[in-house]
Amino acid sequence: MKAIRINQFGGSEVLKYDDVPDLLPGAGECLIDMQAIGVNYTDVQTRKGSAPSTPLPLIPGREGSGVVARIGKEVTEVIVGDTVVYCGVTGSYAQQAVVPSDRLVKVPEGMDARTAAATLLQAMTAHYLVHSTYKLKKGDICLVHAGAGGMGSLLIQMAKRVQATVITTVSTNPKAKLAKAAGADAVINYSNSDFEAEILEVTDGKGVQVVYDAVGKTTFEKSIACLAPLGMMVLYGQASGPVLPIDPSILGNGSLFLTRPTLANYTMTREDLIWRANEVLEWARTGEIKQHIGLILPLSSAPEAHRKLEQRETMGKVLLIP
Repeated sequence: MKAIRINQFGGSEVLKYDDVPDLLPGAGECLIDMQAIGVNYTDVQTRKGSAPSTPLPLIPGREGSGVVARIGKEVTEVIVGDTVVYCGVTGSYAQQAVVPSDRLVKVPEGMDARTAAATLLQAMTAHYLVHSTYKLKKGDICLVHAGAGGMGSLLIQMAKRVQATVITTVSTNPKAKLAKAAGADAVINYSNSDFEAEILEVTDGKGVQVVYDAVGKTTFEKSIACLAPLGMMVLYGQASGPVLPIDPSILGNGSLFLTRPTLANYTMTREDLIWRANEVLEWARTGEIKQHIGLILPLSSAPEAHRKLEQRETMGKVLLIP
């Protein structure tokens, strides 16, 4: 079969479209004929070698959808022919992938595989951030960085579902329009303004109850300064690079909270996975939330997808099609 393989860490040029051995599912596993593959910024970090213990060669990618082609022994969650979606299992940049059956979620009737692949990981991330990490409620004000991306757009929509006020940051005017369309109450273009000053002005100097930040290094310090007393800094990504070491005493000015959550911890059990997945997929199916797919490329064009993502040329979710 064909797959994207990484033989050494580096730039997008290390993503090679190669022939790789066919796969067979073991006990508790399923072989999936991939139909759509989500591209996430964590894929870029994997490609660069940000996790040095990652063994090579490697087929990257941790999200996608497709049809169950074969099942191993002891599989009870799905049957051959089911259309499924998953995330959190490495190896999706391929025509086929082997996935533990307890990580698979059936795609709702009436939803296509591309929508499912574009929705699951980022919508479940937004779900746990809004409903579990910091339980947003009516009257809260939140700051969502990168509001025009697939992740940011879903965070905005879920925050508005609970009637919170949403301030978001973007880098261009076209992205500002997309964030506004997602429901943001205020949009700040950080390319030509100081988001910290803007937020303190918008909130009459009171600050926000929570910051959802997947940017990291370039936004962290100013984000902390935007928090109201007892506010929470939720650092769930680091697209601009890892945050530099900090003195915890900076949280003392306002008795602030800092957390670095991951989806894996919020979907550790099958029950939590199915609860979050079924809710967000149903919301997507009925149009209550909408994931904007901004770019669709063939699997062989994975290097181009990574380049566009790194250069912030994308708006919405990026998909690869085998």
